[in-house]
Amino acid sequence: MLDKIFCVDDDPITLMLCKKVIERVEFAKEILTAQNGEEAIQYFHDLAQNPNDASASYPKLTFLDLNMPVMNGWEFLEVYLQKGYQNLFPDAKFIVLSSTIDPDDVNQAKKYPIVVDFLSKPITKEMLEDLKTRF
Repeated sequence: MLDKIFCVDDDPITLMLCKKVIERVEFAKEILTAQNGEEAIQYFHDLAQNPNDASASYPKLTFLDLNMPVMNGWEFLEVYLQKGYQNLFPDAKFIVLSSTIDPDDVNQAKKYPIVVDFLSKPITKEMLEDLKTRF
């Protein structure tokens, strides 16, 4: 079981479903949420301000939507890397969780070493059971 999982999605129903399924399969002790990439970047920024606390408490897995207002998933990934957060949070991995089925999006996600998978919404118990064996 992971200590923390971060779900970033602009749809409140998707966030609620994500939390419920994660709780049901006992995949994480704590589930954090953000409604866009900017909120997610702010979360990592705040963690980075206290590196001693952050080293043990950051989410090791983030489910990231692509199509969000304010800052989309691609913009989030770019800013995350530009700010060097992958160095501060070396075990943090990202899974794109999207309703898109565009092969270009899947290929683009592969360009980011911190993105370990690309899954289609909605998240399911079966998806998480599979992920539990990997994390």
